[in-house]
Amino acid sequence: MKKFLIAASILSANFAFLGKEISNVIKSGADIIHFDVMDNHYVPNLTIGPSVLKSLRDYGIKSIIDIHLMTNPVDNLIVDFANAGADIISFHPENSLHIDRSISLIKEYGCKAGLAFNPSTSLNYLDYIINKLDIILIMSVNPGFGGQKFISYIFNKIRKVKKIINKNQKTILLEVDGGININNINQIAVLGVNIFVMGSAIFKSSLSYNKTIKNIKNSIK
Repeated sequence: MKKFLIAASILSANFAFLGKEISNVIKSGADIIHFDVMDNHYVPNLTIGPSVLKSLRDYGIKSIIDIHLMTNPVDNLIVDFANAGADIISFHPENSLHIDRSISLIKEYGCKAGLAFNPSTSLNYLDYIINKLDIILIMSVNPGFGGQKFISYIFNKIRKVKKIINKNQKTILLEVDGGININNINQIAVLGVNIFVMGSAIFKSSLSYNKTIKNIKNSIK
């Protein structure tokens, strides 16, 4: 497995040509396709559902699809997205009545399970379920909209999570989402992050996807 993985967030893509956009960004070097699923309830925005994922699979998209559920509740959508072709499903602990059960449900359907933490959400949830997780997703912006700036105090939160992972000697991937760009990605990478979710920095770039992603990867030292 690569040390660093770029997850292209389709929230910033051109939805009129979504299949083509995703195909192009994969050919240009993106490692993962990231779905920001918002319900206009848990977060103030409404985005996409499982039918979009199924359409992309039918279109021929075969890359890893990473689903980030910013919804309340989560269990029904876990099943729907898994059946539509998801590979990774992450949810926020405050949106599940039974966190352990929701994680088990993700795994029952053959997907990798992740737990997502907002900037102000306590990491105490990890005390009880870290043994079941494949991914820990740290939000470096408050969820709901793309194009936000990276919150500086999240650097310390990333450090804390990495220490927890190392202490438990787990092969859990650490993912960060929000405000990542070519100017700060290396500063984030040195903290031990594995997956970098990037939307605007890729899809809104003035350069080609190929050149943009190449520049991003070259900036990680």
